[in-house]
Formats: sequence, C-alpha cells, structure tokens
Amino acid sequence: MPETKQKEDFNYIVRIAEFDLDGNRSVEYAMTKIKGIGVRIAAAIADIAKVDRCKKIGALNEEEVERLNEAIKNLPKYVPTWMLNRQCDISTGGNAHLTGYDMDMAVKEDINLMKKMRCYKGIRHETGQRVRGQRTRAHGRTGLTVGVTKKVLKEAAKKKKEEEKKGGRKEGKKGEETKKVEETKKWEEKKK
Repeated sequence: MPETKQKEDFNYIVRIAEFDLDGNRSVEYAMTKIKGIGVRIAAAIADIAKVDRCKKIGALNEEEVERLNEAIKNLPKYVPTWMLNRQCDISTGGNAHLTGYDMDMAVKEDINLMKKMRCYKGIRHETGQRVRGQRTRAHGRTGLTVGVTKKVLKEAAKKKKEEEKKGGRKEGKKGEETKKVEETKKWEEKKK
C-alpha cells in the first residue's frame, strides 16, 4: 500500500468547541467525540459550514475550523427543532443544542430538579436504583444485597452453629429409628 504524505500544515490535534479532536479522522466522525454531537448532527454542521465531510479534520485550514465552531454555536438557527437536544428547555423556555460541559451541567440540573420535586424518577435517582423501568429482581443490585436470603435458611444455619457449639451432632432419621427399635425391644421384654 503506498504511503500518503501529509502536508506540513497538517494538524494532528484540532481544537473545536473546547475539545481536542484527532486530526486523522474525517470531519464527520471526528466531531462525534464532542459530547452532544452525533453523526447526524456532525454531518449537518459540516454542511452548514460548507466543509467536505469526508476530508480529514487535520487538513482543514483555520478559516474552516472557525466556520465549524460558529456552526456549532449557532446550530438552532440552521437546523429544525427536532434535531436539537434541548427542546422547550424548562428554565429558559427556548430551543438550544448543548455540547460538552454545558450538556453535563444541564443533565445534573435536571436530575436535581426531579429530586426536589420528589417525582418517581427523582426518587429512583436518590436511592440509586434503575430509573427507566428495568427489572431489578435479579440485576442492578447494590450494597449488601448479594443473594436471596430467606428466614428458613438463616434459622437452619443458626441451629447448626448452636449444635456445633454443644459439641454433639443431632441425630437424624437413622438415630430416631434405632431409638424406636430399642424401645420396642424393651417393651417386648417387659411383656414376657
């Protein structure tokens, strides 16, 4: 396979929207490393900025990188509202597309709001349980809940420990049968 020589002005690390992106990847897939941007949004951003999607992001010049940054900042102006990740925001009431640390903060604020409202999802978040309706009987166990323990098993283990402390072993069914046989022999002897 012939080696392709890259230009001297090739950037191996490109900084877009406060994230360092790998310069060897295409524009479309490199931007998916930014939190809040998937392949579909990345393709839309590349089209808005008029940059070739398949071109390596490290080969872009400063002007093209700046256009990508501007497209990310002003995304609600260019795409329909169904493509945005914050539609009808609770605090502002507007539509926005959050990326990076802003998205993390918004999710934390939403969870805290649910906890304050004491809604079902908020209570599940507080207790550390599954939130989205998954079953929790066998999976999702945390803390000391390792296995199923029943009262019968606990009592049996308790009795066994007490017998071991006494030093003797409890006679089982065979021991009871030998007792009955001996009692019947004594009774027969008395009859005679």
